[in-house]
Amino acid sequence: MKKITIAIDGYSSCGKSTMAKALARKVGYIYVDTGAMYRAVTLFALRHGLFNEDGSVRANRLEALMPQVNIRFILNGTTGLPETYLNGELVEKEIRGMEVSSHVSAVAAIPFVRKAMVAQQQAMGRDKGVVMDGRDIGTTVFPDAELKIFVTASPEVRAQRRYDELSAKGMAADYDAILKNVQERDYIDTHREVSPLRKADDAIELDNSHMTIAEQDEWLMQHYQKAAE
Repeated sequence: MKKITIAIDGYSSCGKSTMAKALARKVGYIYVDTGAMYRAVTLFALRHGLFNEDGSVRANRLEALMPQVNIRFILNGTTGLPETYLNGELVEKEIRGMEVSSHVSAVAAIPFVRKAMVAQQQAMGRDKGVVMDGRDIGTTVFPDAELKIFVTASPEVRAQRRYDELSAKGMAADYDAILKNVQERDYIDTHREVSPLRKADDAIELDNSHMTIAEQDEWLMQHYQKAAE
């Protein structure tokens, strides 16, 4: 089979990262979690006090500090999965908390942040054989990707998944607050000026609201095999 680029876009908490990681592992591709990259920038901004009281970003200051933001993915030798490092520090757990979740859409909407991250993402996928998930992979990062998937699920299902994920990690979780966050992120992601979340014209839609992980993985593998023939 030929090497291809696989772009998986969709709404927050749809399980994009989980399915992308699983698919990459099965077919021997490199996996890049672009959402984690924006979360890492958000964590950096939070640690440097770059948010105003109203939640807006001190963009000028962040832009000046962006050269100090170094994001890498390193495989965990035990799990075989990539983990996110910010300036050499493992931050996989820190970037998944609600504080980062409630600020990430504002950071991801900033043009200079997106430009910097897109450049890094395109460099990572230059040689194909990559699975990348995010909000604008099939529309902006890799518009010529051979396989584009757009994932969706109801806000309530996604909020419950996020609640279960946080609870399983022993982190504080409030379903109503998570649902509100999911809905707010949907609005911001679909209405931002630069690279808004939308389904590419040639993307295949996957509504996984009522699918098992096994059913979802089988569906993805079928579409991968067809695209890579």
